[in-house]
Amino acid sequence: MSIVTTLRTSASAIDAKTPAHRDRAIDGLRALALLAVPLGHWLLGGFSLDAQGALHNASPLSSFGFFAPLSWVLQMLGIFFLVGGYASVLSYRRAVEERGGSTGDWLRGRLARLGRPVLGVTAVCAALIPVLYALGVPTTTLHTGSTLVIQPLWFVGVYTVITALTPYCVRAARKLGAWAAAPLLGSVAVIDFLRYGPYADAMPYWLSLLNLVPGWMFAYQLGVCWGEKRIGRRGAWALLIGGTALFATLLLAFHYPESMVGVPGEARTNSHPPSLLVLALAAAQSGAAMLLRDRIGRLLRRPALWAPVVVINLSAMTILCWHQTALLTAAIPGSFAGAIPGLTTSPDSLGWIAARLAWLPVLAGLLVLIGRHTRGFEAPWKRATHVRRALAGVLAAGFAVFALGLA
Repeated sequence: MSIVTTLRTSASAIDAKTPAHRDRAIDGLRALALLAVPLGHWLLGGFSLDAQGALHNASPLSSFGFFAPLSWVLQMLGIFFLVGGYASVLSYRRAVEERGGSTGDWLRGRLARLGRPVLGVTAVCAALIPVLYALGVPTTTLHTGSTLVIQPLWFVGVYTVITALTPYCVRAARKLGAWAAAPLLGSVAVIDFLRYGPYADAMPYWLSLLNLVPGWMFAYQLGVCWGEKRIGRRGAWALLIGGTALFATLLLAFHYPESMVGVPGEARTNSHPPSLLVLALAAAQSGAAMLLRDRIGRLLRRPALWAPVVVINLSAMTILCWHQTALLTAAIPGSFAGAIPGLTTSPDSLGWIAARLAWLPVLAGLLVLIGRHTRGFEAPWKRATHVRRALAGVLAAGFAVFALGLA
């Protein structure tokens, strides 16, 4: 039997096992947003190699401003939070309102699914640090790698907080409809005015952190409203047109940074914490997703397209938690060999871009190999004793301290 025949058979089997009521469009949107995370980090993040052979974080955005629009496409966390809100309200309604379960039990189940993979990757990386150091990996490289691993995990922390607020999001959606997201947009606008307006110099840095929850909760609340059927096609068009108009206005009239991700050396960033530009993009993306939902659903009726979506969704947290480890698995050994184009050379030339594109299949293959051994962290830890869980927690905490430069 050929590989093609085997793949077709597997895809058909996955398609046949899919329940008829499964919303394929929602799963497809989630898979698209998931794949954008590693692709964005691998394309828009690189390294420079110092005289001692240590790796430092670098970005092609520092040299190539024309790369910024690419970040508009790859920054799909708005879609991820939108789909997360949609799925959460359906899950909440099914578990609590239809089956009579408690909100606490529902929350514990959702949060455990988020926490196990994070605890797993941080504990494993903490255990690897002394091993890598003993093998001669410079401390600077270890700090660089730890920072890369922990950076995507901020998302899980924010997502956890927002998930815990799901019951309140549901009440707001039922009472206010799509307008439930408006106060979140307004809150971020006020904070942006204070930190970027005429009184910016007098404002403390921590003020910007007030945007963390409302900034990312905006798309989640839209997803809850969508799941509650409080946003129709008219609302979707309003989000698409209004979000696009606001996005253009902020860029052209208010001179927000063009890149949706942080650029080394730049004083302002859109994503950490989210600025109003992030919400404008999320609104436009959400409107487009709602309008394209039926078309996406029909497209994913094809087994060959649906099967990869299922696999990606089943490995969601593995992809989020381990994709930077895949990059480091190539880059750290490569740093001992010296300057390798697209891997350890500075991302300041068009040649680097071409070389990094060539590296993408290798990085994807490494992620698949790593995922085969780490995907078990997503499932319940049936064999984990209290001692093992406590040890994993200690290792994870130690890794966070090291990565944040607190030790």
